[in-house]
Amino acid sequence: MTATDAFDLSGRTAVVTGGTRGIGLAIATGLADAGADVVPTSRTEADVEAAVDAVRDRGAASFVTTTDVATGDFDALFERVEAELGGVDVVVNNAGINPDDALGRPEDVSMEGYDDVLDVNLRGAFRCAKAAASYLHDADGGSVVNVASVGGLVGLPRQHPYVASKHGLVGLTKSMALDWAPDVRVNVVAPGYVATDLTEEVRENESVRESVVRRTPLDRFADPEELAGPAIFLASDAASYVTGECLAVDGGWTAR
Repeated sequence: MTATDAFDLSGRTAVVTGGTRGIGLAIATGLADAGADVVPTSRTEADVEAAVDAVRDRGAASFVTTTDVATGDFDALFERVEAELGGVDVVVNNAGINPDDALGRPEDVSMEGYDDVLDVNLRGAFRCAKAAASYLHDADGGSVVNVASVGGLVGLPRQHPYVASKHGLVGLTKSMALDWAPDVRVNVVAPGYVATDLTEEVRENESVRESVVRRTPLDRFADPEELAGPAIFLASDAASYVTGECLAVDGGWTAR
């Protein structure tokens, strides 16, 4: 197998949570470009329909299904993926939130907001991977790619639930990789500041935006598409000897 062949995901099926916008959509369409069939899912049907159209335009098989990672029926989701697409080879846990009531100094954060963030960002990823376990173990080289953040590697002020959830996701990745080896590889990517809906307020505030750019050695926000390559790498045979790894895709943010 050549290095180029190792990135080919033809014949594999991927499920991407939060796969309809920003980083998730970029990863979903990137996986489709690499040859995988892709099921992008989120809570909003119109967004899922648009994402399914995008991956189908790239030649991937797909179908429309909505899933709330905090409460949804992942068992039913993966049963349908196996029935319609023949199995589950790759799971990308990308769904994440950072709502206003979870921001601020610790004394100002509502416990409801804290719980909501942990339910989606950490518990949701675990629920999804847990439900996919038997399908991934049946696959030839199953792979889980979790999407954390630089907030899973360092502290960020006034983002306590988010940082706790992303640190937890990095730790969960490492522990799951140990239990599921050698059949299933589990890795995590840690994006820096990316131009998505989640960072819109940061980018619209000139002084805050400039502060982020100054702190980033590559001197800019990332485009969502720049997360697709790392996710494809970790999902593919090119990373066949990589598990339990956290790959920072942060423009050098955590190098300082």
